[in-house]
Amino acid sequence: MQTPWGELEVHDSHVHYFSETFFSLLTGGRPAAEVCAQTGWTPPVDLANQWISELDRHGVASASLIASLPGDEDSVIAAVDSHPSRFHGQFLLHPLTPGAVARAERAFAMGLSTVCLFPAMHRYGLEEAGDVIGAAAGRTVFVHCGALSVGVRKKLGLPSPFDMRYSNPIDLHAVALRHPDTRFVIPHFGAGYFREALMVADLCPNVYLDTSSSNGWMRYEGLTLEAVFRRALDVAGPDRLLFGTDSSFFPRGWVRPVFDAQCAAMHAIGVTAGDAAQILGGNLLRLISPA
Repeated sequence: MQTPWGELEVHDSHVHYFSETFFSLLTGGRPAAEVCAQTGWTPPVDLANQWISELDRHGVASASLIASLPGDEDSVIAAVDSHPSRFHGQFLLHPLTPGAVARAERAFAMGLSTVCLFPAMHRYGLEEAGDVIGAAAGRTVFVHCGALSVGVRKKLGLPSPFDMRYSNPIDLHAVALRHPDTRFVIPHFGAGYFREALMVADLCPNVYLDTSSSNGWMRYEGLTLEAVFRRALDVAGPDRLLFGTDSSFFPRGWVRPVFDAQCAAMHAIGVTAGDAAQILGGNLLRLISPA
C-alpha cells in the first residue's frame, strides 16, 4: 500500500468480524438481516469474501479478525480457513464460564492465534482468568482496558452493564510477569489509561500496545495523536506497537481515515520507514506465530 514512506505492506491487527452468528448471539436469536435493517448496515452475506474485496480495494495485505462475542469462534475459524494468507483469527472469551479452557484450547487448535479478554464487559479481575491465560501459554492474549463502548449495542438500545473497576492496565502487570512467554496486547493505547498502559509496557517486555480506533479517549488527557505515538515509541519502541483500525461493519468497511491519521502522525514525528513497516504489519506477523 502507498504510505508516506512509499510502498509498505499493511496488516491490520484489529478488525471485528460481525458475522450472522454474532448478531444472533447479541440479540437473543434475531436474524442478522433484521438487525442490520434496524442499524442501517449491510447484512453479513458471504462476509469473508466481502472483507477480502474490501482489503483488496484498499491494498491491505491481511487483517486479524476478532470473533466479537463468546461463542462465535467458528465464524472466524471458517473465514481464516477460506483465506489463510489474508486473515488471522482472534476470539473473545468469558474466562469464568464453564468449559472456557476447553473452548480456548479448541480455538487455538483450529488455527486462531489470540484470545481476547474484556474484563470490564464480563466483570472479573484478570487474576481470575488464570486458567485461560495458562491455556494461551506461548501465544497472544488481548486484554481490553480503559473506556469500553460498543456502538452496536447503543444502536439497538441494548444495555451495556460494563464495570470500569476491571479496566485498569495495572491489573495486567503481575499476570504478564507470571507468563513471560505469553504476549499481551492492550488495544487503543489503553483507551484512557495511557499512562498506566505505558507503565506496564515499560515493566513487562511481553506487553504490546495496539493503535486501533479513532482514539477518542485522547480528549480525556488533552493529547494529540502525534504526542501519543511519540510517548508510546519512547516507552515501548517500534517493535511493540501494532497498527489497527477497529473496523467492523459494512457499508463503512475498512476505516481508511484511521490509517491515514496514524500514518500522518507517525510521519510528522519522524518515524523511519523501517519502524513504520514494523508498526504497520511486521510486528503483527511476528506476534501471531507461537513463541
